[in-house]
Amino acid sequence: MLNQEISSPKKGKPHEVDIHVGGRVRLRRSALGLSQDQLGAAIGLSFQQVQKYERGANRIGASRLYEMSKVLQTSISYFFEGFGDLGLAEEGDSSYQVDPVLKRETLELMRAFHQILDPKKRKKVLKLVQGLAEESQRENQELEKERGSRGSF
Repeated sequence: MLNQEISSPKKGKPHEVDIHVGGRVRLRRSALGLSQDQLGAAIGLSFQQVQKYERGANRIGASRLYEMSKVLQTSISYFFEGFGDLGLAEEGDSSYQVDPVLKRETLELMRAFHQILDPKKRKKVLKLVQGLAEESQRENQELEKERGSRGSF
């Protein structure tokens, strides 16, 4: 373990850990319905600084992460969940992908979903999305079969 080398980010590029932690801050903030301005005000920062943290452009220090965990009502470990599963990218390895859960459209969908107060309507929306996802999977599988059968001449 001590012999394991940890890759350092290239000059000017944020480290994968900082991107991941920042994304988790954004996810939690959005889930709670807080703006960047509100989070910043709660911990004595400008919304621009919160933006930089969320993009991973600036590293979040331990004490600041502790403050954020209190405002965001979560444990510090929450911010690192899922990163260890990805492993650390080797230098020059561009395989690190931002978690789809952290994308803007996912956050918007989640926020809108939680604004539906009627449980029956929420269940209908969930079934609709699941049905669309299943349909999309079937279509993709059919396309893959077509491509595979064309290549086997």
